[in-house]
Amino acid sequence: MEQLNNNEYNILVVEDDKEIRDGIEIFLKSQGYHVYKAADGVEGLQIIEKEPIHLAIVDIMMPRMDGVTMTIKLREHHEFPVIMLSAKSEETDKVIGLNIGADDYVTKPFTPLELMARVNSQLRRYTRFMGMAQKKEEEGRNYVIGGLELNEDTIEFSVDGNPVKLTPIEFKILALLMRNPGRVFSTEEIYERVWNEKAINTDTIMVHVRNIRDKIEINPREPKYLKVVWGVGYKIEKQP
Repeated sequence: MEQLNNNEYNILVVEDDKEIRDGIEIFLKSQGYHVYKAADGVEGLQIIEKEPIHLAIVDIMMPRMDGVTMTIKLREHHEFPVIMLSAKSEETDKVIGLNIGADDYVTKPFTPLELMARVNSQLRRYTRFMGMAQKKEEEGRNYVIGGLELNEDTIEFSVDGNPVKLTPIEFKILALLMRNPGRVFSTEEIYERVWNEKAINTDTIMVHVRNIRDKIEINPREPKYLKVVWGVGYKIEKQP
């Protein structure tokens, strides 16, 4: 998937506050993005089913259907990045949002530059991730560790032969760890290796790792594969 021009990206803004919704639209359009708008999760899902969306900016607290519920539903069929908007008082909701498939969050009030930086960064990552699915030249990109099997060419992952659905960020983190079994990666190194930029907001790594563990471990509280090395980082344990 080649990098698109900004005017080829469709961004969905789901926010019940009209002033914020229209303000975000102005900033996105100033950068050349094409914008769709919705006032709640129900409207947002309707647009997603009709239009090719590349990224969604979703408020957490909304009437009819909140942002967390909307993200759960869209993740059943779509892998594009989701940036959640939250108030400072919604810390728990932010963690829940990342756990169920959001890729990043921005706390209100935010500056236009901050939001644009997050949007641009997520679209770069998504473009690179989707490009992996089209690359067939490289061989030896299938990794098996115990009951875990990950294929970087087909973007498929399974546990004990059963397919497991990962978000794009979860897949990239797990691919990094499975390529290097036994090696411990710090949260900063995971961030920089996966996102290809200087580490910021590494708390999101812990949330993504917890989510991966829930998907791959029989007992996430006593993990067999994805281990934490306290004070250092994370690793995929080598299996006999």
